[in-house]
Amino acid sequence: MDAHLIAFCGVAAGMVVMPGADFAVVVRNALGSRRTGVATGVGIAGGLLVHTALAVAGLAAVLVAVPTLFRTVQLLGGAYLLFLGSRAVVAAVRRGRSGAADGAAGGDQDPGRGVVRGLRQGFLTNALNPKAPVLFLSLLPQFVPAGQPAVPRTLLLSAIVVAMALIWFPGVALLVDGLGTWLRRPAAASWVRGVSGGMLVALGAVLLTGVRP
Repeated sequence: MDAHLIAFCGVAAGMVVMPGADFAVVVRNALGSRRTGVATGVGIAGGLLVHTALAVAGLAAVLVAVPTLFRTVQLLGGAYLLFLGSRAVVAAVRRGRSGAADGAAGGDQDPGRGVVRGLRQGFLTNALNPKAPVLFLSLLPQFVPAGQPAVPRTLLLSAIVVAMALIWFPGVALLVDGLGTWLRRPAAASWVRGVSGGMLVALGAVLLTGVRP
């Protein structure tokens, strides 16, 4: 039995399911439609694939070594989260006042556009988090047993993280959609949009004002 692998699965599961920007944007988009929510989850997994690939290649170390680059990515990520969050909060206030229930992103009259938007927002929300590649760079080597080749092992660990994300985030979207009868009521929808938007704004502000680890 591979104790290192079992331990990593537990750590990775905790990282993936921990509520944060990824979770908030999935819930927000899933209120619009199931397809958009699931696509957002797939986009997040794509962002994680980028982070883990950077860690395996050692490129994440560049973010640590070049403060300006790290700060640039941090500012981009923070600004994007603020943009998404502020839109959600404004929409929640407007819909709450009008009492009209609509999609979390303004409705998906065109399912194809909703899927593309979900993929894009999920990917950018995750990919523009500069702390993620640094985290994976420091985490993955801890679960490579002595004497084993590092690259194949870290590739396996990376695949586990991405697979967990592909299960968890689309699953969250399906759960939100399954509760849609209640969540899409005007009052509940406005509350969920406001909370998820507030989370995105807060996380964006942390990235904009955060210091380099």
